[in-house]
Amino acid sequence: MNLDQFNGAATAEAGELLTTCAPIASWRAGLLARRPYASVEELISTAATLAEGWTDQEVDAALAHHPRIGEKVRGESAEAKASRSEQGSLSEDDDARQAWIKANEAYEAQFDRIFLIRAKGRTPEEMMDLLQERLKNTPQQEALVRREQLAEIAVLRLREALNA
Repeated sequence: MNLDQFNGAATAEAGELLTTCAPIASWRAGLLARRPYASVEELISTAATLAEGWTDQEVDAALAHHPRIGEKVRGESAEAKASRSEQGSLSEDDDARQAWIKANEAYEAQFDRIFLIRAKGRTPEEMMDLLQERLKNTPQQEALVRREQLAEIAVLRLREALNA
């Protein structure tokens, strides 16, 4: 879908595209209400700005079905396909998968939430190092980082969807 198609699409169709980027109703509604956009950059900027207002509850709900890093991504939904593409072959290496299982368990034990990181453009080693660093965060700091990471993912997915 290009920008003209997004601007002119039925609300349900444009909303479906946005949901694959981030399943947050307030964000989707805010972006849809501001159509038409003069440029992809205006849409991306608006998407990033609206994401700054996401609550912890919205982020948690959006991640309810999100696969853990290193976990085999299941399903054929648009979100599953995007996660599979972003994580690459990480879940195919048994040693790496075991390391990620342990790291995810440590993170979840500390924060009682799934670990989220923008995987696209990062190596598995870089993501693991960042997970270890984030274990030093307070719960409040980590909530902010998780929101920022989900926003990065959403904006990247939106940009890719409009440039496809």
